[in-house]
Amino acid sequence: MDIGTAKPSADEMAEVPHHLIDVVSPSKQYSIHEYLEAVKTVVADIHARGKRVLIVGGSGFYLNAYFAPVVDHLKLDPALEAEIVDWFKGQSLEDSVKALELLNPGGLGDLDTQNPRRVLKAWLRCLAAGKPLTEVLLDFKKLPGEFDHFDREVIVLSRPKEDLEARVALRIDQMISDGLVEEVKGLLDDGISNNPSAAGSIGYRETIAHLAGGLTEAELAGTIAQNTRRLLKKQRTWFKKFLPQEAVTDVSNLESLPSNWHRIGAS
Repeated sequence: MDIGTAKPSADEMAEVPHHLIDVVSPSKQYSIHEYLEAVKTVVADIHARGKRVLIVGGSGFYLNAYFAPVVDHLKLDPALEAEIVDWFKGQSLEDSVKALELLNPGGLGDLDTQNPRRVLKAWLRCLAAGKPLTEVLLDFKKLPGEFDHFDREVIVLSRPKEDLEARVALRIDQMISDGLVEEVKGLLDDGISNNPSAAGSIGYRETIAHLAGGLTEAELAGTIAQNTRRLLKKQRTWFKKFLPQEAVTDVSNLESLPSNWHRIGAS
């Protein structure tokens, strides 16, 4: 998934050491648990060499893993879990929510009941813990974070909305010019459809729809741009709501970065 993710080039990766790039096939679902296990190994290696760690990227949920627990390790018997998953697939979301409410007479809290995946996960967690969802969430919040013993600082690089939208348009044109459609054709042959997270990511899902006849070539760039702008808005809100603001240094433009960050930012 090189073009659609703006993966660092070979020259950039030769100049600055990068980690956890090209570690799993796009056809394989990669969980937050697997990510954290890999990260802990990388961090230990970097620290053993007397270096500091720079985490980069835009995924809020994965970034939050450095500040709060994101995995509770609750597990069900695999056979029972498979049975419950099949049961959910065979009924409406409304019926699934009603069944979950019977297990949770105290309410479902702020669970997004319009999201089938979250409803199913809530079901599985309640059954694995043998507790209602409110108690499961309270127990979860008491868990220690994986990186609580580290000093952490967040640098937020933000740009004016108009600049971002102009960059979105340029980036999408560049991706298509660089061969995004051909890349997705190859990924489909390699089984990316088996990984809903990868196949459903912005840039890829629209191109898959285009190849399936759901979007014309003329509609492709505009649809990716529209969905990217929605993501930008969502990310800005997420960062303000969930990141510990006392750890955040908000940099409104690249020129105000500390001098020793300029090369990193440029690369």
